[in-house]
Amino acid sequence: MASETISSAELEYLPDRIADTFSGMKVLITGGTGFMGKVLVEKLLRKCPDIDQILLFVRSKKGKNPKQRLEEIFSGALFDQLREMRGGVEPLLEKVTLINGDVSEPDLAMSPEDRQMIIDQVDIIIHAAATIRFDEELKKAVLLNVRGTKLMVELGKACKKLKVFIHISTAYCHLHEKLLEEKAYPPPADPHQIIQAVEWMDEETIATMTPKLLNKLPNSYAFTKALAEALVVEAMEKANLPAMVLRPSIVIPIWQEPVPGWTDNINGPTGLLIGAGKGVIRSMYCKSNSYADYLPVDVFINGIMIVAWNYIKNGDTKCNIINFTSSAEIKVTWSEMIDAGREIIMNRVPLNGVVWYPGGSMKHSRLYHNICVFFFHWIPAFIIDTLLFCLGYKPVLCRVQRRITKGFEVFEYYTNNQWDFKSDIAQTLRQKLNAKERRDYKVDAVGLDISKYFEDCIRAARIFILKEYDDTLPAARRHMRIMYWVDVIVNCLFWGFLLYWLSGWMTTTKAIVPDTATPTVIAMDA
Repeated sequence: MASETISSAELEYLPDRIADTFSGMKVLITGGTGFMGKVLVEKLLRKCPDIDQILLFVRSKKGKNPKQRLEEIFSGALFDQLREMRGGVEPLLEKVTLINGDVSEPDLAMSPEDRQMIIDQVDIIIHAAATIRFDEELKKAVLLNVRGTKLMVELGKACKKLKVFIHISTAYCHLHEKLLEEKAYPPPADPHQIIQAVEWMDEETIATMTPKLLNKLPNSYAFTKALAEALVVEAMEKANLPAMVLRPSIVIPIWQEPVPGWTDNINGPTGLLIGAGKGVIRSMYCKSNSYADYLPVDVFINGIMIVAWNYIKNGDTKCNIINFTSSAEIKVTWSEMIDAGREIIMNRVPLNGVVWYPGGSMKHSRLYHNICVFFFHWIPAFIIDTLLFCLGYKPVLCRVQRRITKGFEVFEYYTNNQWDFKSDIAQTLRQKLNAKERRDYKVDAVGLDISKYFEDCIRAARIFILKEYDDTLPAARRHMRIMYWVDVIVNCLFWGFLLYWLSGWMTTTKAIVPDTATPTVIAMDA
C-alpha cells in the first residue's frame, strides 16, 4: 500500500515492526562515538523508546573519561531533537551502559565483569569500530580493523542470548571486482596469519613489507576491511554465528533526519567541497564523467535497523551479505557534484574568509594537473604564507596544501576507476515495509533533490565543522564579491603580462633571426 493513499492519521495506526524488534533488547555497539555510530545511537534512542539498554565501548580520550565524552556527544546538535523529546541529557544517559574497552587492544581491554555481563545479557552486537584513514599504518589498521573484529567475533560466539552479530564492512574492500555482488569473496591474505605477523613484528619491519602485502590494493583500509569481512564469513560458515555483513558505499552527511547535512568530519565529498569553496583546491586529476557511489548516513542507519528486523523477526538468515549502495538508482558524476557545489558556494552559501574566488576544473591529463597544481596551489600558498609570516601570523596554506596533496594520492585512485554494485537484497527488503516504516526508515531515493542536499551539507559544514554561523553570511557574501573582482583583475594582469612578454619575445626574435625570404650575399676574399 503506497503512503500517498493513506492519510496522516491512518498512517500513525500502522505498526512499527522495526522499533518493536529492539523492544527489550540489549544492543552492544562498537564505534558508537564515531560519525556513523552517533547517528545509529541517536536513531535507536529516538525511534525505539522501549529498547532496554545500549552498551557502548568508550575509552578515555584527550583527558576526558567515557562518561564525559558521552555527555558531550549527547549535548551536541545531533541530539537536539531527542533531548527535547526525552527532557534532557539524563534520560538518555539512563538508557546507555558504558563499557570501558578498546577494540584495538588485546582482550578488548575489558574488565572480566563487563565481559561476563555482555556474555550473559547482550542480544544484538553491531560492530562498527574501525579506522577509516586510508593511509593508516598497516600495523595499526590490522590491530583495529582485523584483530579487533576477530576479538568481537569471539565475544559474539560466547554470548548466550545473541540473536545477530552485524559487521559493518565496506563496498570498497574487494576492489579487484568491478561488479560487487552480494556474496563472500576470498580475502587477499589469511587474516589469522596477518594478525600473528603484526603482533610480533615492529612497525618499521611491517612498513617495509606493506607494499608486498597490499599487492594491487591501494591502501591499508581496503586490505584490512577485506580481511575483517573474511573473519565474519568464516564464523558464519564454521561456527554458525548468527551474523550479517553489511557493505555501505561512501557514507556521507545526513540527508533528512534528525539534522539535514550534519556531519562531524571533512572526509569524502564534504572536504572536497570545503577545499574548493575556500579557493585552495583549483585542480583535480579525475575522470569528470565517472561517478562514485554515495550513501547518506541516515539511510544506512535505517538499513541496519531494517535488516536486523528482517533477520530476527522474519527469520531471513540467508540474506546475510548485503550491499548498501545507491548507484543502481541515482548516479552523480564528479563534474556534476563539483558544479553543484560551486554554484551553491558562489551564489547561496559562501564560506568565510575564502583565500581565492572558487574556480578551477578537473583535468584528464596528469601532466596538465601537476602544472596547474604548481601554479594555482603551491605558488599562491607560498606567497600568502610569506605575507602572513611578514605580518607576524603563523603560515598555514603550505601545510594545508601538503594535506591536500596527500589526500589526492588516495582520492585519485577512486576517481579514476569505476565500480558497480548489486543491491538486490536491500531493494527487495523495501517491499516488506508498510507505509509508516517506509516513511520513518527511508532507504530509497524518492524525493531526493541533489542541489538541496548539497546546500544542506554546505550549510551544516559551515556551522558544525568550520564554526561559521548564519550571522556571518552577509560578510561572507561581500568578501566573495571582492574576491570575484580580485580574480578578474589578476587574470587580466596575468594574461596581459603574458601577451606583452610574448610580443616582446617575438620582436626580439625577429630582430635577431635574419629574414629567410631575403637572399643573403656572403662576400669572400679571393
